[in-house]
Amino acid sequence: MSPRHCLTLLDFTSEELNSLLERAIVLKAKHRRGEAHTPLQNRVLAMIFEKASTRTRVSFEAGMAQLGGHAMFLSPRDTQLGRGEPIPDTARVLSSMVDCVMIRASNHSMVETFAANSRVPVINALTDLHHPCQLLADMLTYVEQRGDIRGRKVAWLGDGNNVCNSYIHAADRFDFELHIACPPGYEPPASVLNEVRAKIIVGHAPESAFHHADLVVTDVWASMGQEAEQKQREKQFQSYQVNEACMALAKPDALFMHCLPAHRGEEVTAQVIDGPQSAVWDEAENRLHVQKALLEFLLCR
Repeated sequence: MSPRHCLTLLDFTSEELNSLLERAIVLKAKHRRGEAHTPLQNRVLAMIFEKASTRTRVSFEAGMAQLGGHAMFLSPRDTQLGRGEPIPDTARVLSSMVDCVMIRASNHSMVETFAANSRVPVINALTDLHHPCQLLADMLTYVEQRGDIRGRKVAWLGDGNNVCNSYIHAADRFDFELHIACPPGYEPPASVLNEVRAKIIVGHAPESAFHHADLVVTDVWASMGQEAEQKQREKQFQSYQVNEACMALAKPDALFMHCLPAHRGEEVTAQVIDGPQSAVWDEAENRLHVQKALLEFLLCR
């Protein structure tokens, strides 16, 4: 049987994704009670990191340990990938030795190539195009705190980046309305928008996106690998900051989320990210629980 991969949210049906969230809530409760749950004994997760990480590494490594398995950290400088070994060759060899591979890569094509040559499940833990695990954590957080997200309005402010792309996929699979406000020239790719049939509105006016929103989301103005563009982006994104005035346009019980790390005073003010509507700390923790549900789904079928 061919392995199931998690390269984007579109690899799953709406029913499967909602079941993952339900399972994550169960696993989270077990963890809080101190109840052992170790279905992945003797299973090994290889973790390939082309990009640095805090939340991704800790959540996957801790998650595998809590499920009874083992996680193995691999960086390009410590493997033959860093010396130019073809990705298909690495995939064939590595997938013969481990049970699952998690990759945090610069280019989405790298993860696609790896998955095409792997005999075990491959999980996209971030690429330049998508960040599905972050969206699973975000959806779990919203469901826990506000209930079903179907029919709700989500406002994305800032760069049409990988997290934004995954929000586009999430809008399709979780059936919510997505309003994206970004500077001209920073819109999400048409290729991603064309993959879904969800109600998605892309514009340049933050006020319109925020109006009556149930969830407000943003990300840093310059992501990893874009440091050279920092000064230019600061000028172009100045009016795309999530602040108290913006949140006042959203619904009174609207939540604020950010995948972290955050730059207070740039894409979000301290008053918002550290304020009562912020769910970022629960959102960060939920990476652990929802990824445990994902690992269980991929490895225990």
